[in-house]
Amino acid sequence: MTLAFLFPGQGSQTVGMGGALASAFASAREVFDEVDDALGQSLFMLMREGPEDQLTLTENAQPALMAVSVAVARVLKVEFGIDVSTAGYVAGHSLGEYSALCAAGAISLADTARLLKLRGQAMQRAVPVGKGAMASLIGPKTDLALAEAAAAAGSEVGVCVVANDNNAGNIVISGEKAAVDRAIEKAKELGARAIPLNVSAPFHCPLMQPAADEMAEALADAKIVAAVVPVVANVTARPETDPEAIRRLLVEQVTGRVRWRESMEWMAGEGGVTRFAEIGSGKVLTGMAKRIAPDAESLALNAPEDLDAFAKSI
Repeated sequence: MTLAFLFPGQGSQTVGMGGALASAFASAREVFDEVDDALGQSLFMLMREGPEDQLTLTENAQPALMAVSVAVARVLKVEFGIDVSTAGYVAGHSLGEYSALCAAGAISLADTARLLKLRGQAMQRAVPVGKGAMASLIGPKTDLALAEAAAAAGSEVGVCVVANDNNAGNIVISGEKAAVDRAIEKAKELGARAIPLNVSAPFHCPLMQPAADEMAEALADAKIVAAVVPVVANVTARPETDPEAIRRLLVEQVTGRVRWRESMEWMAGEGGVTRFAEIGSGKVLTGMAKRIAPDAESLALNAPEDLDAFAKSI
């Protein structure tokens, strides 16, 4: 059996996340305290108590989701003796790639928290509110070809690209609002449902280049070491451990497509993964895994009882 740990991205945040872990395990509380110290803010209090609109802000949601994921990884190691290095691969969706890299020892927890805080702020600064948009194309007819055709129609009036290739039936486009609106019309003509997303900026598209420039500067100074387990990168859908390649790919990820479907297909196929365990808040990636790799086992590790059951199954 080959195991892969998955780390969720933005949208999986909920008020109260991490609370049960902190109550049950001192090792989880240590992670939340370290993140608070690194950021100089009471992020864990915001995670536990809200308000939701503040937690949802990109600059808070990104480090918060990472903190929960790393807390789960820390608890697995300290309390149950299960190290991330026992996995064949790790992978994270968008900001979750930072969580994966932190769990794999490539970037320290404090540096990961600070990088994600900056990443959230830089993404918000990159495009004025209202100028950009994202939309989810869903339904049985939705595949990459349909999404590319919709994005191409949108590109006739402005920037519009496929941002997240999540799985067949769930693909996200991103760009200038008028262009995304046009792409939505085209997607509906082609037989997909299209839902505008309530996001603060158009992520993973060329409009994010100012944020990529900021992250390039920050990552140039960041200490990155070889990951103890290969990290399947969003922009290549292939495993990587080399520090300089990781640095480059994290910059490219800001404007590049999240190739999640391809990443999962590679792990379940060539990578030989037979079990996917989502670490952190929510079960979004678990649902995707079941659709992309139905022959593999997929489970979410959120609550203390989840970790106990998982440990007993190893």
